[in-house]
Amino acid sequence: MSILSTIQASGTLSEQVFEALREAIVSGDIAAGSKISEPELAKRYEVSRASLREAISRLEACNLVTRRANVGARVVSLSLEELLEIYRVREALEGMAARLAATQMSDAQLQRLQRLLNEAPGFDPTDINHDFHHAIVMGSNNRRLQQLLCNDLYHLMRMYRQQFGRGIGQSSSASREHQMIMDALNDRDDELAELLMRRHIRRSCEHTRCQIERRQENAS
Repeated sequence: MSILSTIQASGTLSEQVFEALREAIVSGDIAAGSKISEPELAKRYEVSRASLREAISRLEACNLVTRRANVGARVVSLSLEELLEIYRVREALEGMAARLAATQMSDAQLQRLQRLLNEAPGFDPTDINHDFHHAIVMGSNNRRLQQLLCNDLYHLMRMYRQQFGRGIGQSSSASREHQMIMDALNDRDDELAELLMRRHIRRSCEHTRCQIERRQENAS
């Protein structure tokens, strides 16, 4: 049975191949820095080379794959500096998303978001963190922001968690900061929501940088 048969049947074949490959890359099943073998992947996913090439081109556009002349395509290998660049972009974009969400999210959406935070102690903090940020971005009702963050940057962040460790980016103050952002959203205070979100991501960036540098020092 084809691996693609486990993927929800929606969109074109190249779309399904793209989603399957993206998940394999961000989950670490296809390792960072590894060479993309078209014959091997075409056999693995039981698809044509044409569909595979189209999917790989989309992965390149998402910055998950790089292609060099006479070398071919490889999964990106991520550095600390590149991670910090992503955080800086996230700070600006998610700050904007929080500002928009403060006026765009419905009362029902805000209630669901508050329930998510209330249930946080019983769930994986990494998953709660992702769901919280994702809900705010979707609540902004800005499709361009949704595409940039949910379809591009968040997948790169998942790769970093696989490469540097799942706990990367989680700080002891994150839950408290989430609730402060939640309070600003409930108050429909768009300026405060943006300020708190930007500050939250900036602190997460610094926490992540310290964690990675400490691990690198211990490993050397």
